[in-house]
Amino acid sequence: MAATALPPLPEQFKSLQHHLRTGQELDKREPVVAYYCRLYAMQTGMKLDSKTPECRKFLSKLMDQLETMKKQLGDNEAITQEIVGCAHVENYALKMFLYADNEDRAGRFHKNMIKSFYTASLLIDVLSVFGELTEENVQHRKYARWKAAYIHNCLKNGETPQPGPIGMEEEDYDAETEDASSSALLTQVSQPSSSTYDPNMPTSNYTGIHIPPGAHAPANTPAEVPHSTGVTSNTVQPIPQNIPAVDPSLYNAKSAGEVRLTPEDFARAQKYCKYAGSALQYEDVSTAVQNLQKALKLLTTGRE
Repeated sequence: MAATALPPLPEQFKSLQHHLRTGQELDKREPVVAYYCRLYAMQTGMKLDSKTPECRKFLSKLMDQLETMKKQLGDNEAITQEIVGCAHVENYALKMFLYADNEDRAGRFHKNMIKSFYTASLLIDVLSVFGELTEENVQHRKYARWKAAYIHNCLKNGETPQPGPIGMEEEDYDAETEDASSSALLTQVSQPSSSTYDPNMPTSNYTGIHIPPGAHAPANTPAEVPHSTGVTSNTVQPIPQNIPAVDPSLYNAKSAGEVRLTPEDFARAQKYCKYAGSALQYEDVSTAVQNLQKALKLLTTGRE
């Protein structure tokens, strides 16, 4: 989608090379995420160096790419509305994270899974274009980068990795060291590895970090999992779900005349509705109901 070729990456922007590469890889199947990868690189590059000739030239070409993509994406809500764009990128990053986490906990260690962990961490970086990262996203990023580096090093040394978060608390975690180690893998991965994929893998919860329930590595994972795994699928039976009780007071909810909603309230309500919509894409009724109740309560009472 981004036709304008970029000049060689200046040394000052070396830390952005994987974000840009991820954008290139997603150009065709996820152009919205690809757009925000470049926007993150643009904004970060401006902070790093916008004065030297080679950096100015690179940023100028990158800006041309962004303008071209913006025109091609037209009236896509994920581009014209930041709340929608944020939810879109965050959901995509979570899909990658959950796929990799499920593979890890099932003991299926391969390059495609490691790349998914690391790419999920890059996409969480990209979320900073919408504002400060939540503590939950910071923890997801830290864990994903640690896991990518840890499993990569184990496989390289002929060792069997331990599934889950075992060992993370005991290790002296160095973000820069782990980032360098795990990012080195991306230069080695050219083709995704084949793996068996189970959409019914249970949701993971590891010490100190909570993964939202619901999207158990949805079928259309962004990690380029092969469409055909050689497994013949039978008719999928609906999975029983625990639906949260609906607050009875919301059935007859009427907005009180004195309730005054701020622009921030409307933005939060929109975000809850977008998260509900995303949850339904993954048939996660519980999360959808919870978010819709939050939106309704906020709109009718002005409180969360």
